[in-house]
Amino acid sequence: MIPSLNQAGEPGFTPHPGGAVFNTSIALARLHTQTGFLSGLSSDLFGDQLRAALAGSNVDASHAITSDRPTTLAFVRLTGGHATYTFYDENTAGRQLDPANLPDIPDTVTALYFGGISLVSEPCADFYADLAARETTFRVIFVDPNIRPNFIHDEHTYRTRLDRVIGCADILKVSNEDLNWIIPGPLALVDKARQMLALGPKVLVLTRGGAGASAFTQSGEVVDIASKQVEVVDTVGAGDTFNAGVLANLSENGLLTKEGLQNIRGGEIKEALEYGARVAAITVSRSGANPPWAQELNTEPQ
Repeated sequence: MIPSLNQAGEPGFTPHPGGAVFNTSIALARLHTQTGFLSGLSSDLFGDQLRAALAGSNVDASHAITSDRPTTLAFVRLTGGHATYTFYDENTAGRQLDPANLPDIPDTVTALYFGGISLVSEPCADFYADLAARETTFRVIFVDPNIRPNFIHDEHTYRTRLDRVIGCADILKVSNEDLNWIIPGPLALVDKARQMLALGPKVLVLTRGGAGASAFTQSGEVVDIASKQVEVVDTVGAGDTFNAGVLANLSENGLLTKEGLQNIRGGEIKEALEYGARVAAITVSRSGANPPWAQELNTEPQ
């Protein structure tokens, strides 16, 4: 729910389909990467809107789990273009996924993306953690925990689950705020990043908002990129679409495999980060989580 003014100039909210993993799936499909969406969707009017948005961007929603529970609502507050959120998520279709009933994943799926508040809220958090643990042997796992401390009511349980999911990850993406929460204390971000790599990820991507991004690999390489400078309308979906750009580029270049990521070179991951930054720059230049289509990047001035 994005703040807006009605025709009388009074403040209100306009419903926009969104959510961290949802935004990434939309962005990936718009970049011509074959993409599916696996989460809980409601049969209510907002669930219909979400399904229509997925279909409109060519995302396969056939594996979504439908129920008559309500849709999660996220009300956005914008301060200087920066978004904060208030969630209404009790007993929702997306939250009430049962870890005892993990779905079958088709053999055609080569990578799974996990993240957002779905790793906080139970029981769906355990559903996703169990799914990642079951699938990590067979598929690339990308994790973006997108940590929101205000939503974490049982820090010990969350940290235990997060460690388990990170241990399944081939690619771990964290912001500087995420990394400082996971590893508190005065250590430099570079040292904290190397500690995270020791938990198992082949690549760690660190984002710093307008200050750019870095990637750290198991081979010891470190690459840095600058952010593209644009006029920011809001930051809704920025990190989600950055992730989509990284994934799309790695997939296009045949690197989104266990072997490809184990042996990835600095120039290859730098290209993926730069593509992600281009995608995110377009998203933040317009209202809401509205990722670009591939043709928009093809016609964009370099």
